[in-house]
Amino acid sequence: MPRHFLDLPDLPAATLKGIIDEARRLKGLKYAPPQLFDGLSLAMVFDKRSTRTRMSFEVAMKQLGGHTIVMDMSEMQLTGSESIEDTGAVLSRYVDGIMIRMSDHATLLDLSRHTTIPVINGMTNFSHPCQIMADILTVEEKLGSAGGKKVAWLGDFSNVARSWAHAASIWDFDLVCAMPESLLEKHKESFDNVRFTADPTEAAGGANVVVTDTWVSMGQEGKDIKAFWPYQVNADLMANAADGAIMMHCMPVHRGEEATNEVLASPACVIYDEAENRLHAQKAILAWCLQDSGVRIG
Repeated sequence: MPRHFLDLPDLPAATLKGIIDEARRLKGLKYAPPQLFDGLSLAMVFDKRSTRTRMSFEVAMKQLGGHTIVMDMSEMQLTGSESIEDTGAVLSRYVDGIMIRMSDHATLLDLSRHTTIPVINGMTNFSHPCQIMADILTVEEKLGSAGGKKVAWLGDFSNVARSWAHAASIWDFDLVCAMPESLLEKHKESFDNVRFTADPTEAAGGANVVVTDTWVSMGQEGKDIKAFWPYQVNADLMANAADGAIMMHCMPVHRGEEATNEVLASPACVIYDEAENRLHAQKAILAWCLQDSGVRIG
């Protein structure tokens, strides 16, 4: 059974925390990376533009001695005349792992059922688990532990928000998601340690971590953002957070929309540390996925 990394609830908490520990160790070896993946290849498949996902996975694989093959969906038969079953079987004969970033979560899951090699969810419209692994690493670096903290999510309930919600019970923190009243029922789901509100001040009150994301994701161009202005992360909102609170955003940032330049330039903003930690988290995820896949891990 290949070690897929598809969604956080699929794996035991101890496994996820162990991956974070390994990410921290590998980050300490940033300038002398061990050649864990010598001779191994990772297929990277995209149906959306990507900066951080592509760069972090490609650099992670290459720094640790492996190779990458990058393709977009238009170059493959996955969405053409070939079945997912056949695509999965063939890729399993060519490469040692697959990282796929695509819109349709169901297709990702279907592909994982038809491979004998690990499949990693680089992002879908449903979830973004790799991002949250980097985010938890960042929280632990800045605040010592994620456990017992209050995290405030501001804005739309995106794929990143859902993965934060998945993480809340795993790392035992409280998550309060604030969004427009009109979206509460649409996006309200049942998660442990998660509460929903339409009041951004309530969400930010006493928060150790304030998180937001773009209001207009790829494919949502032309979306009306008027309802989101009260959820902008600005100095007034951050004043309600706990002393020493940090502000996070998975990027790309639309400055002046979901966060102000003032906040993004403040000591609370850790978005570049967060972005760098994608690299180290990705290394650890790859190492875990490939460890038991029948290949040699150095």
